[in-house]
Amino acid sequence: MAKKAPLILVDGSSYLFRAFHALPPLTNSNGQPTGAIYGVINMLKKLVDEYKPEYMAVVFDAKGKTFRSDLYKEYKAHRPPMPDDLRSQIEPIHQIVDALGYPRIVVPKVEADDVIGTLARQAEADGFDVLISTGDKDLAQLVTDKITLINTMNNHLSTPASVLEKFGVSTDQIIDYLALIGDTADNIPGINKVGPKTAVKWLAQYESVDNIIAHADEFKGKVGEYLREGLEQLPLSYQLATIVCDVELDEAPKDLQLQSANTDDLKSLYSEFELKSWLTELGGESTGASETAVETDYQTVLTQKDFDNWLEQLKKADMFAFDTETTSLNYMQARVVGVSFSVESGKAAYVPFGHDYEDAPQQLSEDIVLGSLKPLLEDPSINKLGQNLKYDAHVLQNHDIQMQGISDDTLLESFVLDSTKRHDMDSMASRFLNHNTIHFEDIAGKGVKQLTFNQVELDKAGPYAAEDADITLRLHQCIHAQLKDIPELLNVYKDIELPLMPIIQHIERNGVKIDAGMLETQSQQLSERMTEIEQQAYDVAGEEFNLASPKQIQTIFFEKMELPVIRKTPKGQPSTAEDVLQELAEDFELPRLILEHRGLSKLKSTYTDKLPKLIDEKTGRVHTSYHQTGAATGRMSSSDPNLQNIPIRSEEGRRIRQAFVADEGNCILAADYSQIELRIMAHLSADKSLLKAFKEGQDIHRATAAEVFDVALDEVETEQRRAAKAINFGLIYGMSAFGLAKQLNVTRYQAQDYIDLYFDRYPGVKDYMDNTREQAHETGYVETLFGRRLYLPEINSRNGMRRQYAERTAINAPMQGTAADIIKRAMINVYNRLQETNISALIIMQVHDELVFEVAKDQVEALSTLLHEEMESAADLNVPLLVDIGVGINWDEAH
Repeated sequence: MAKKAPLILVDGSSYLFRAFHALPPLTNSNGQPTGAIYGVINMLKKLVDEYKPEYMAVVFDAKGKTFRSDLYKEYKAHRPPMPDDLRSQIEPIHQIVDALGYPRIVVPKVEADDVIGTLARQAEADGFDVLISTGDKDLAQLVTDKITLINTMNNHLSTPASVLEKFGVSTDQIIDYLALIGDTADNIPGINKVGPKTAVKWLAQYESVDNIIAHADEFKGKVGEYLREGLEQLPLSYQLATIVCDVELDEAPKDLQLQSANTDDLKSLYSEFELKSWLTELGGESTGASETAVETDYQTVLTQKDFDNWLEQLKKADMFAFDTETTSLNYMQARVVGVSFSVESGKAAYVPFGHDYEDAPQQLSEDIVLGSLKPLLEDPSINKLGQNLKYDAHVLQNHDIQMQGISDDTLLESFVLDSTKRHDMDSMASRFLNHNTIHFEDIAGKGVKQLTFNQVELDKAGPYAAEDADITLRLHQCIHAQLKDIPELLNVYKDIELPLMPIIQHIERNGVKIDAGMLETQSQQLSERMTEIEQQAYDVAGEEFNLASPKQIQTIFFEKMELPVIRKTPKGQPSTAEDVLQELAEDFELPRLILEHRGLSKLKSTYTDKLPKLIDEKTGRVHTSYHQTGAATGRMSSSDPNLQNIPIRSEEGRRIRQAFVADEGNCILAADYSQIELRIMAHLSADKSLLKAFKEGQDIHRATAAEVFDVALDEVETEQRRAAKAINFGLIYGMSAFGLAKQLNVTRYQAQDYIDLYFDRYPGVKDYMDNTREQAHETGYVETLFGRRLYLPEINSRNGMRRQYAERTAINAPMQGTAADIIKRAMINVYNRLQETNISALIIMQVHDELVFEVAKDQVEALSTLLHEEMESAADLNVPLLVDIGVGINWDEAH
């Protein structure tokens, strides 16, 4: 390697603190501290610009304690906690470093110095010249003819000669020097009253700490007494000061090539943290139009003449972008205060009618504006475009407008194009258009003083609202062109996501009836049971304590009762996290009681107390929000309330489901796909044994047990079936032998034997997994059966843990994503069929692989027949898709 292009190793943690303390407390408009972000990235960019390295790594300390803390628990104990303003900047710095293409390394329980030392020594052995960028004097011990330090604050280079000149000792004596003088910052003891001059004098005479210890009796005076007093700790100080140079790493120096920058991610991050000069530098590399390429003409419409002019433009347009400004995010309660639209790039209007702040200008009336727009908005032949139009359709329905003719939605377009990115308008505008939008906080303020939109002055509200419509149109033009280049993704968008959106809106609007009285009774019962558990816990502990206090639990568990410490927190305290308590609960009663208490408390606060408060006054029902873009795999999620996570395995969770009821004369019907992801695995892998088992209608877990344990189907024991079930589902989610061993309570070797037997019996599954991993490494993404893509940014990461996680995701995503596609296709088919029939039924919930209906009691059979037909034909697999249907007076009975 040429001298002018060495391997550069950056002490990222040193950069962090230097930048934080060197720069003023900069923030962006949202109050997010950005000084350290700017400082660290600026230093890195300058370093790269000056040396133009081919190989480089930015190394950061991992969170939590290190192995030195295990050697000496007082190590760094006196350091004050990291300021919150700095802590909040670490993750953004990591994200920007990654987006720049600079290799980044963080190794758990190992300090950055040791990673740097290991890489420096390896690189030196491989013939590299190495430049370490740091302000840490400890790293001087690494300096050789091939390894140089640079202090970027003053560009001072540390060579063997300059180290001797600065410290008075040679580089191979630096550890001895540090051990003698100690380090107050790291709390390394050293020898009392021994400073740099004394240390240099002693080392000049005795050369090393070992030799000083051997001749300790020769040291005269008070300083000799101090030396002899500290002899016992001197080897420890030497060990603490020594940089470890044989850390086990996933990366070798030759793996640390700089990568191409991810311009889209950089634009999004620079925009978010308002690093405007760097954002400008990226202007020529935009994935869409340049911000300067579009001149804007935004109008706030206050007269009938101007409004009529816009109405004519909307009627003539092939498509127009549409947006509402409202009083609330709650779609059942929100009222429209103004509307905006755009028919061509750069040109948009905002028509306000509900701004009622003091001295607000005269506006057109709500009746005139919405009355005039109603025929256009309800006309299915006039194409409308928006960003999350599902919300706008809800709010318009509050004004008796049934929106139709939704032709495109930029939220869904962006999600289908790359589900791993952000899909809010601000991020999308930055990523696709290189445009910094007006943020809501810019015009309405933030926090408790934030204004609702009707209180925002029109000179601010108008440009903001008009820009929303304009940017929506421009985003559509950009993203849709990219979707057209990938026909499979365009099909997912046009055939699945877009037609599903109005159906989800109807499901949300239907809502679900909740028996509030039953939930209130359950809350009381949960309170009583929690009180009983508290008393039992006090009895076991021998004292009263707060069951919700980790600190008090720590004291009782690990000091008073001396329970085994399973894991420690980043601050070095014994952990009381849920998985730790679960492990302890296998052998001890108190952790079991606390877990039960936590579970009941969560049910009470999340469901039995909260659900009655969410019942809409007008409808008497609970209306959740479903998110098509909730998970990168395509799976839907729900919020306010989250109906996807109500437990089904516990008695208390099932009782909550009993409060989900139907109106008089109706009942609840639940239709659930049976083992859909295993069936998809059989189809994708084309494994003959799996296909045969499903086609013959066998109990798949029993069939797997028969194969793995080589016994007849009718001889499979309960424990064997349980193990087979764990293997079947575990492999889908990338479970390791360690995870399987923990679940089955067997040794890791026995679990590995089970997995090996499984793959031996189902070789098609093994081939599918290997091929999928290989494809993911080559293309950077995996696909569902219907062509939906999941990009895997970390699939070729140098970080082993990240890479392995991406590989596990690559295995699971095609199955989970295909299952999501199938349930979405089924929802479309079922809804459309219901519109063609006289069946009195409403889809009221979608939960994972299950659809829940409220149906007239005398039409259960007709609906069941329809569901079997439509849901089981939603995909053409090489195994049958089966749907289990249950009926009851409540959701628990039906499931």
